[in-house]
Amino acid sequence: MEKITRSVRNVFAFGAGCSMALVFAIIFVNSVRRYTIGKSIAWGEELPIYLTIYGVMFGIAYAYMTDCHIRFSVVSDLLPERMRGWLWIASDVVTVVCGLALVVAGHAFALRRGGVDSSGLKATADWLADTSGVTALEWIGKAGTWQYAIAIGGLMLSIAALLRLVERLGAAPAEGVQ
Repeated sequence: MEKITRSVRNVFAFGAGCSMALVFAIIFVNSVRRYTIGKSIAWGEELPIYLTIYGVMFGIAYAYMTDCHIRFSVVSDLLPERMRGWLWIASDVVTVVCGLALVVAGHAFALRRGGVDSSGLKATADWLADTSGVTALEWIGKAGTWQYAIAIGGLMLSIAALLRLVERLGAAPAEGVQ
């Protein structure tokens, strides 16, 4: 189980890091182009926004898996150790359910607006589809593609919470639930 948890944690960390690196690279290149030759890349304004959202979703899942997320612990710090362990288990269960609710809501949202063109990406997506002959690449220019970040993020959060739950339950008999 530890190997699976470590692998999933690495995927989430890589996704968050890669998203942020791409955001930086796109903004940097777009800025250099704008101030040197006076032209911006058409998709250089919109794509970083979408990549940031995906990066945050990967980061949320990673933070939950490593138990390094923000939490208000004023009340939980007053509880006895054993009761606090059960509180964290309950928190994991609630987070799995909330993540699954995000999957459903994100899917419905993306379907509702799935056919709307993403203004900054449409021309590039159409060019990619025409040049390559792969018409499926037109999905890059649709807002729904990028709005799926909520559903994917919810799924990743559910996976992270489920793995934490299994980890905590596995530690419960040995350590008195932590």
